[in-house]
Amino acid sequence: MTFPQVGDKMPDIAMETPDGGTISPSSLTGKKAVIWFYPKDNTPGCTTEAKDFTTLADEFAAHGIALLGVSKDSPQKHRNFIEKQDLKVPLATDAEEGGLSDALGVWGEKKNYGRTYMGMIRSTYLLAADGTIARIWSKVRVKGHAQEVLEAAKAL
Repeated sequence: MTFPQVGDKMPDIAMETPDGGTISPSSLTGKKAVIWFYPKDNTPGCTTEAKDFTTLADEFAAHGIALLGVSKDSPQKHRNFIEKQDLKVPLATDAEEGGLSDALGVWGEKKNYGRTYMGMIRSTYLLAADGTIARIWSKVRVKGHAQEVLEAAKAL
């Protein structure tokens, strides 16, 4: 299966928001956007990543860059995560089979401590204002990632 690459349009698949609404990549068209995919709410790496994006949220906004974090967690888990960690970034649930994470290939086989399982592969997509993929970070390392994404987005 071929997944979208830099220069391709981001697939337009709706996801549920913690408030019961929906959001899709096309709703971000008209401004640059960062969509990051992470494995699970309230786990160490995912919490650090969300807090790092929260810390830089005002700077992203000042440069007209939308943010969206995506995992398979339920909207209720997202609400709890936002409240517990005092997050200032929007989150979305991509729980449906055939969702955005499947279309991008970021839901896939993972290995940890000798165990193989399906999970979200930590990845980030930078979208140009026209909705095309400008940059992809695959298998992200959390430390310093949000700052690196901000610099790349500002340069776009």
